[in-house]
This record gives sequence, C-alpha cells and structure tokens, in this order.
Amino acid sequence: MANKYCYLFSEGNANMRELLGGKGANLAEMTNIGLPVPQGFTITTEACTQYYEDGGISDEIQAEINEYITKMEGITGKKFGDKENPLLVSVRSGARASMPGMMDTILNLGLNETVVNTIAEKSNNPRWAWDCYRRFIQMYSDVVMEVGKKYFEELIDKMKEEKGVTQDVELTAEDLKTLAGQFKAEYKAKIGVDFPDDPKEQLMGAIKAVFRSWDNPRANVYRRDNDIPFSWGTAVNVQSMAFGNMGDDCGTGVAFTRDPATGENKLMGEFLINAQGEDVVAGVRTPMPIAQMEKEFPEAYAE
Repeated sequence: MANKYCYLFSEGNANMRELLGGKGANLAEMTNIGLPVPQGFTITTEACTQYYEDGGISDEIQAEINEYITKMEGITGKKFGDKENPLLVSVRSGARASMPGMMDTILNLGLNETVVNTIAEKSNNPRWAWDCYRRFIQMYSDVVMEVGKKYFEELIDKMKEEKGVTQDVELTAEDLKTLAGQFKAEYKAKIGVDFPDDPKEQLMGAIKAVFRSWDNPRANVYRRDNDIPFSWGTAVNVQSMAFGNMGDDCGTGVAFTRDPATGENKLMGEFLINAQGEDVVAGVRTPMPIAQMEKEFPEAYAE
C-alpha cells in the first residue's frame, strides 16, 4: 500500500505521537474518548520529511490532502468557499516534541469577499465577520508570506487616528471592511500578486509555511540545543473553526485535569466570554475561573 499521509482525528490515537505529532495524537485521543472536539485532520510528520526530500508538496500528497478536505466537509456539513455554509479552519503546527520557534497559528482560513459577506449576513454580525477577515489577511501575510506585521499595524493606527478612537474594538464594521481592502492592497504592493481568494490555495500556502518553519533559524537553534533530530519533521493540524467571539453566549478558555501548580486531581481552568483563542493569553482582559462557569453556563459546566 502507498504511504498514508493524512489521518482524520477519528483515525488516530495517543500512541501515534511520532507520526501525528503531540497535538495531532492528543486531538485524536480526545475524539476517541468522546470529547466534543471540532473535527479535522492531521498531515503526518512523514509528509514533512517528504516535503524536504521532494523540494515541495508532491502531487500524491496534495491529492490526499484534497481527499481529506472533502472528508472534513462531509463531517462538518460545511464546504470550503461555499455561499451557503462556508467551512473555515485553523492551521497549526505540531511536532512530537513541543518546540518554540515553530509557525504561529493561522485562524479563520477559508475567508474571501464572498464568504465574509455570507457570514456577515448569516450571523447578523458584520463587525465580527470583517474583524475575522482583516485578522486572517494580516496573519496569512505575516506568517505565510513573511510580509512584516508592522505594515498592517501602521494601517490600523492610521485608521484609529482618522476615526478618533484608541482601541481596535472601537472600529466599526465599515472601518474594518475598509482596512481589509487596504491590507489586500498592501499585500499586492509587497508580493506583486493579489491576495489568494481560493480557500484550497490558502490552505496549501499555510501547510507549506508549517513545513518551512521546521527549518527556520529559531527552530534549528532549539533543536540543536535539545538534541531533536531534523528527520523527525512536524505534523500539520487542520481543524474546523469554533468561534468564541460571536456574542455573550460564546467563549474560549483553557482547562486542565489537574492543578498545574500542585498536581491535585481536580478540574482547573479559566475562560473568557466573547473572545477568540489568543485573547486569553494576550492579557488584555482578565479570564474568569472555570468554577464561575457553573453560574454563567450551567449546561456547559455540567458537561
């Protein structure tokens, strides 16, 4: 049988760390024990090694990734680039040893002008939709295409100055829509081509960026200092987006099965209402202890 380079979360388990990386193996294990994990698939560490041997993603691996996108669409009931029910994903790296210096997460992948208008209308929350899109353009440009963050930050600062506000959250849907257009113009000026609208092209770009980050200077120094062989490679996790920033009945957070400080066997964690992943660690707002969830969301807490 030919090599298998992709695994749905439902196909793996915790013992497959070498192939699926730490994140992929744990997502598979959580799926197996019945936790409600947003579904997706993992591209194996062997695909990363193959990428370096071939000098790119081979047709065989690309075909398998496309096959797994279709499987993921079937599981989620959503479709990439769809006008009715669009699929948006996050892309994360995940080596078998936890490693700083690897690629930053990309959120909200799959957005383009058509999709952003669809989700703005369906959610009745255009500000959220355009905020997701401008964040995605910024992340993709920075992480995948290596256009510096500062160019986008300057545009945001200029917009805030024009509008007489000090916080990003004070910008309106229209302001964010204008920013998205300015971001795309900046991308074209720096790269020489238009920002990709095709979700599959976006995804392949992000996957290549994860593989490339395995060989970046920071990762190489860390590997050398910690005796991690280059041949291990990194896996890529493509996961359906769950939005914690759609209103006051949504949220994001972290949870532990033990107290990380003492090792005591009890549920520990904290959460933020109406926030996206990085907002918890950004330190802009103070998260609430998980015990408070019993009052705010009793059903979710019981679960």
